[in-house]
Parts: sequence; C-alpha cells; structure tokens
Amino acid sequence: MGSYLSVASSNAGSVDSENVHGSVSNKRAKITTYDFESYSRIIPTLPDELSFQILARLPRICYLKLKMVSRNWKAAITSSELAQLRRELGLLEEWLYVLTKVEANKLDCHALDPSSQKWQRLPSMPSFVSEEESSGRTRSYGFRMWNAVGSSSRIADFFRGWFWRRYGLDQMPFCGCSVGVADGCLYVLGGFSKAVALNCVWRYDPCVNLWQEVNPMMSGRAFSKASLLESKLYVVGGVSRGRNGLLPLRSGEVLDPKTGLWSELPEMPFVKAQVLPTAFLADVLKPIATGMASYKGKLYVPQSLYSWPFFFDIGGEIYDSELNSWTTMPDGLGDGWPARQAGTKLGVVVNDELYTLEPSSSLDSGQIKKYDPEEDIWRTIVPQVPVHDFTDAESPYLLAGLRGKLHVVTKDASNNLQIMQVVLQNDAGNGASEVGNALWNTVASKNFGAAELISCQVLDA
Repeated sequence: MGSYLSVASSNAGSVDSENVHGSVSNKRAKITTYDFESYSRIIPTLPDELSFQILARLPRICYLKLKMVSRNWKAAITSSELAQLRRELGLLEEWLYVLTKVEANKLDCHALDPSSQKWQRLPSMPSFVSEEESSGRTRSYGFRMWNAVGSSSRIADFFRGWFWRRYGLDQMPFCGCSVGVADGCLYVLGGFSKAVALNCVWRYDPCVNLWQEVNPMMSGRAFSKASLLESKLYVVGGVSRGRNGLLPLRSGEVLDPKTGLWSELPEMPFVKAQVLPTAFLADVLKPIATGMASYKGKLYVPQSLYSWPFFFDIGGEIYDSELNSWTTMPDGLGDGWPARQAGTKLGVVVNDELYTLEPSSSLDSGQIKKYDPEEDIWRTIVPQVPVHDFTDAESPYLLAGLRGKLHVVTKDASNNLQIMQVVLQNDAGNGASEVGNALWNTVASKNFGAAELISCQVLDA
C-alpha cells in the first residue's frame, strides 16, 4: 500500500504554488486532483493476477470495509473470479447465518464469523407488491416478502386453525417459509400469505451482500422442508390451498443453482399412512413431512400424521436421486426421530453422522442423540443439554454443523442468543447408550431482544 500511495503522489496533477495559499493547501490540492479511478488495475503497481491472490488470502470479514476503497476493489471483491480462486485455494470460510423474527411479519438475518466472533447484519429482503394489491382490489393476492416469512402467530396456532378451521383462508396469518443453501447462497422459499401458498424464491449472495428474486418454485408451498444434496437444493412437502382448506403436499422439486431451473420429483408415497382407513385418514389425520436431512448421499424425510394437538409418527421415507424414487425409512430411524414443538424434527449431519436434539419434560434441558445405522437406533450421547426451552417460541433451539463440530443455537433466560459448541469426550465407540462427558464452549453470544429463532444455516464463501 505504501508504493500505491507514493505512485499516487508522483502522478498527481501539478499544482501551481502561486494559486494556493500555504503548504497545507498545496497538499490538499494535490490529493484532490488525483483521479483514483484512472487506473484499470486493482492495485496500480501490481498485475491483477497477483492482486487477486492477495485479496483471496485476506479474511472474509475484511471485505466489508475493503469494498469501500474504490470501485475497482469493490468489483474485484464481489467478482466470481475471486470466489472461484478462494474455492480453488481451499480458503472458503464457514459462516453461520441465523434468521430471527423480530416482530410480526418481519424477518431479520445475521451472519456470524466464528473466527473473529463478529456479527454482520444482512440487508433487508426486498418487498414485492403485486398489481392487484397496489390497485386496491378487494381480493388481493399481493404480499410483501417479509410477510411471507414472518408470522404473527405460533406454528401450533397455524395448524390448529388448519384442522379446526379457526381461520378463514383470507385471514390466515403470514408464515411458513423454508430456508436452504446452495452454491454458497442462502435461499428463502415460499410461505403462506392470506389465501395464497407462495412459490416465490429469494436468494442472498454473500459475495455481493444482496437479495435477489430468482425463478419461482413449480408449486406454491408453505411449511415445506429444504435440504442440499449433491450441489442441488431440494424442497419437499408442505401445504398448499385446497378446496376445503389447506392441502398437504406429497410433491417435491429440485433446483439446479447453475441453471436456475426447477425440476419435479416423484411424489412421496406415505406408504405407512395407507394402513389407516381412507375416510378416517382424509377427515381426521393429515400426512405431512416433518423434517429432512441429507445423509449418506440421500434425502431422509421423517413423516407424521397430524390431528391437533397430536402427532403420530409413521416413520419416514428416503429419496434416492440416482434412482429418482422413494423407499421406506428403517423403522428405528423414523419412529425414533424426536420431535420438537408442532412436530418439527431436527436433523443435522456432522462428519457423516446424523444428530438430533430431543427436548425433555423440563424447561432447561434436552438430550443430543446420534443415529446408529448398524443397530437402527438413536443413541443418547449427551444426556444433558443446557437449553432454555421457551414454551411459547416456535424454535427454542436449533442445530448446526459448523467447522466440523456440532453446535446448539438457543437463547438463555436473558434473551441472549447463544451459539454453543459441544465437544464429545470419552466416546470409545463401544456401543454405550450414553456418553457422560461433554465439553460445552460458547462460541458467540448476542442480545437480539425478544426476537424468536426461525432457522440457521451454514454457508461457505
């Protein structure tokens, strides 16, 4: 940088000392007459190839300020060339993205750099209002994007309204988006707005720090499940609008982020749901997908039958992308998959191991379980998890696999968001049902006030 400034001074336009007053004014004149944007190179004294090598090796958190140096620097830092170079050099950094609901119909997203323990607040999602809404028609199908992802009611209230017809369709609250990742970007998909299950998709690109609307899904869906498999983003299940209320969806689709195109998946069979009488199944119990995890090269989707306020586990099904077909999930895996509020089943894969968190009957603990594929059972590996289970929260805790370690995201009694890393000890792999020693390390903490947890994702960039 020293040579950069010296070159700038030597090439500055000449200034007649008789036209300025004093040496200070002369220095200011020299600086202001220099055109920093006149150079086509990123760093004027270096080839761009070398400049890219330098920028690629800087911590990603530095890019936030370096983009303000000049237009050339901003263009270089936000370019696909720099991102590709960081990928080739193995310099991609994992950041944790946490989505929260700060108030009714508003979603916020913050990114954590675990190395510096610094937070970055993402820009707000753009709003979109359809012509029908802007023209003030009575039956409006318009929406604002944050309406689709926020919620003025709990998930449990939504399902209660679904089965008990508490709400008319036009009075349904805004809720039910899905969140996923693909190709180093964050995706927010669908949701429910008034009488419409949305098919809209918004993508956040961390390189340019912007949200963009991309190709919509083939079907409108809310409360669907999303997961990454083989560089593609899969979305399955959820609900849509039916003749007599909301219709559970068996369908799924997949996005290829390289082309931006969606493709249809075969419907989930819900084989175990077929053992019940058809009339009883249709009128009382609704088959829904309650989770999804990318595990061992396939998609594992636990399923349930729902009748407020009860969930009945019916195992689950596995999607094989090579065969483009569904098979029944092993009994122990599906039936033993723990559920949190409203039947949602968490699942995160860390180092090829599938983990979940089972809430306890108390308000301040839980258990971490790991699936044993050989025995087809869930084993408790951490019998005591320090989570504060807010009974009125949609997502009192979340799981994330960050930098090869299992993390629990939760809030303490003071509303501080806690990112806690668990390090398992004395795991001899002898089949013991419990591992009593677990070291908890608080990676980061931040006060988000009364904001509720919605989702968390890990991105490489």
